[in-house]
Amino acid sequence: MPGAIYAEGLVKTFGEVTALDGVDLDVPEGTVLGLLGPNGAGKTTAVRVLTTLLTPDSGRAVVAGVDVLKHPNEVRRSIGLSGQFAAVDEYLTGRENLQMVGQLYQLSARDAKARAGVLLERFDLAAAADRPAKTYSGGMRRRLDLAAALVVSPPVMFMDEPTTGLDPRNRQALWEVIQDLVKQGTTLLLTTQYLEEADHLAHDIAVVDHGRVIARGTSDQLKARTGGERVEVVVHDPERIGTAREVLRALGKGETTVQEHTRKVTVPVVGGAKLLAEIIRELDGRGVEIDDIGLRRPTLDDVFLSLTGHRAETGADEEAGNGGGPGGDADGRRGGSGRNRTGGDTEQEAVR
Repeated sequence: MPGAIYAEGLVKTFGEVTALDGVDLDVPEGTVLGLLGPNGAGKTTAVRVLTTLLTPDSGRAVVAGVDVLKHPNEVRRSIGLSGQFAAVDEYLTGRENLQMVGQLYQLSARDAKARAGVLLERFDLAAAADRPAKTYSGGMRRRLDLAAALVVSPPVMFMDEPTTGLDPRNRQALWEVIQDLVKQGTTLLLTTQYLEEADHLAHDIAVVDHGRVIARGTSDQLKARTGGERVEVVVHDPERIGTAREVLRALGKGETTVQEHTRKVTVPVVGGAKLLAEIIRELDGRGVEIDDIGLRRPTLDDVFLSLTGHRAETGADEEAGNGGGPGGDADGRRGGSGRNRTGGDTEQEAVR
């Protein structure tokens, strides 16, 4: 049986741009899949297809046991969605926004009010609960949007870069909310540019580039693909970088890399702390003064670099179909259950 989120051979093009080029995904129930990739890789397009906001050119998708193409309305009743951009009604207060979403989910007015109160406290918005959302800062609007996605606890959640724009304290608070949801059985597909976030939350990680899944595995499995431990040395005198490189090349087990601007020399090693002591002795014997030296394992950033050729961006995902392009919202907002200024639902705002 496929997982709670399943996709097979998803293809989506926008004119001459291929946003998805045969994407396959399978997310077991009660787990978190982290979807990583450079800007334009296809992550947001995949989320929009899986949440019924876009129709793929070909392929198959099943969410919560329901075929996305055949029964989109039934899928919408089983999912929650928080997109890249806050979709809140700026003329309603924070409390009214959450109560409105609760009643759209057919909660009673009493239950919707109670749930709104709980979420306002949890996302540190209680003090501003009765102010119009248009008076909120960008981070507050983002937190309100995330709270709205959690008014009910659907079996499947999609979060598209949910912590972009949040400060470290609120990011940590959201991580705790996500972990609680998963403990209760929620399945989550999470796209993120924060590699620490994927490392912390995801049971499994899929790396997407040019519309394809190019690698998949646990965090440890992906890190193992980039090799073992590495020694990093920061040389005090830029003129001694060459000597340090010679030492590391002789004692290491792979290609030595140099970052001239930071005076950092790095080499893969086998031998751990014992070899580190030997490198220190050799550098000292050759008169190379160092500012720092350390032994570390590969990070997800190293994985990202080795697979895609560059480090992860930290900005919003600018994919084909975003920002009013084909398949994107005309006003640049993401699809969600936020309402337009006249109070009516737009076509792409049918899913929270």
